[in-house]
Amino acid sequence: MKRRLGEVAEVVRSKNAGPFHFTFDIMFSKRETFERLLSSGQITRERFARTYGLAPGAVEWTVYEPAMGFKATIRRPVASGDPDDGDVYGCQQHGPLLDWEVDV
Repeated sequence: MKRRLGEVAEVVRSKNAGPFHFTFDIMFSKRETFERLLSSGQITRERFARTYGLAPGAVEWTVYEPAMGFKATIRRPVASGDPDDGDVYGCQQHGPLLDWEVDV
């Protein structure tokens, strides 16, 4: 069944990882959902990179099985607090992930 990631993940969030990076977390409360999405390759560094217009090598990617989660870290386009920064806390960057279509 096709669903939005925001409907099946317990947590989808972004935040600052210091003044020069954003970090993103995708975590699940049901092991079977996490394992299905992991083994099917629906949540990957490559898909994340495409979503944010980056090369896969620009994404630091971690799958952390004990927490049933995925973590991505990317460089911010400008430093946190820069006059051109539109999200000083980095907490608004995860929006595109919520709409990922996943087959659960």
